[in-house]
Amino acid sequence: MTTVLLSVGDASGDLHAAGFVEALRALRPGTRFVGLGGCELEKCGVEVVVDQRELAVGGIVELVPGLPRIARAWRRMSAALATERPDLVVLVDSSGFNLPFARRVRRAGVPILYFVAPQVWAWRRGRIRKLAARVDRLAAILPFEPEVYAGTGLEVEFVGHPLVDRIRSDGGPLGRDAARVLLGVPVDKPVVALLPGSRRNEIRHCLGVQLAAARVLHARRPECRFLLPLAASIEPARVEEELRRARLPAAFPLELVAAGSHAVLSACDVVVAKPGTATLEAALLDRPCVVAARIHPLSAWLVRRLVRVDYWAMPNLIAGREIVPEFVQEHAEPRAIAAAVEALLAGSARTLQREGLATVSRALGPGGALQRTAAIAEEMLVARDRA
Repeated sequence: MTTVLLSVGDASGDLHAAGFVEALRALRPGTRFVGLGGCELEKCGVEVVVDQRELAVGGIVELVPGLPRIARAWRRMSAALATERPDLVVLVDSSGFNLPFARRVRRAGVPILYFVAPQVWAWRRGRIRKLAARVDRLAAILPFEPEVYAGTGLEVEFVGHPLVDRIRSDGGPLGRDAARVLLGVPVDKPVVALLPGSRRNEIRHCLGVQLAAARVLHARRPECRFLLPLAASIEPARVEEELRRARLPAAFPLELVAAGSHAVLSACDVVVAKPGTATLEAALLDRPCVVAARIHPLSAWLVRRLVRVDYWAMPNLIAGREIVPEFVQEHAEPRAIAAAVEALLAGSARTLQREGLATVSRALGPGGALQRTAAIAEEMLVARDRA
């Protein structure tokens, strides 16, 4: 029996990896999957030996309290590598854990496919050579990524973005009114979605400023309603703690939603999100977006000295210009964020951003990313069978 070891450290990667598992099973029935992952991988029959909530933290300074959990995850994954003797290891995003783990896998002589590449183009570019030395093949999901690895000898293929497949597998873009009926949201009111992230530190640092902006916007536009999807990787108690800290009025029109981000984004008029996958999902669903986020002040100080990018939001990086307004760290001021959201509820700003998001959506590919990545994995397994 073919065994594939997966290492998937965050919630968005969990969704992508689940689709990849199904695509590879279609090519190689009976394949056994085991490893680090979350509830989506569990649903599709992966034997999860490490719950990804152990790694549900990002940033730099923020990692310190989580080091014991990360060490436990490392030991369990190292044990799984030794006992399962996999035919292939598939790493998904989470470079802080997966890039060091790739070195251990390389020493064990197991081929490695990296799906959803680390953002080495943004910071610590020295990792490009390191990754090329440790990984056999890379399935890139952003159109500019293959060029980053040019000259390294690493075989890189742009497969397209798996969000395109995910939205299609969910039945395609859900109409605004249909999504609102599904969620019990008034059809005739402006609705804003708040997406602070799926890690503990993101809830701690991003949700507060997003709630503060929502409060300012509601004072200006009392008819506005707000939706907050609950990520599976975050304990509800953590969200509730931030809501108490925000001291929202008792009748504040905020609804916590467990239905997932697709339904929430489809139902809303504007998205307020931290930089990341949610901004691309908004682009694919034709939903105007504002980026609002903070991180630990010391992490911010370090990031500014390490990161070399012109923008934080993915749509802006892909387009090479600002399509989505960005309010990051000291610029994440609630009144400014609220004003940007209000401008996107209707009018020329909304029209212009939707035009820009449409170009980004086209750049993400026509779909089929999961099948292309599964085909790469199958090629690697066939090569190993013949060796």
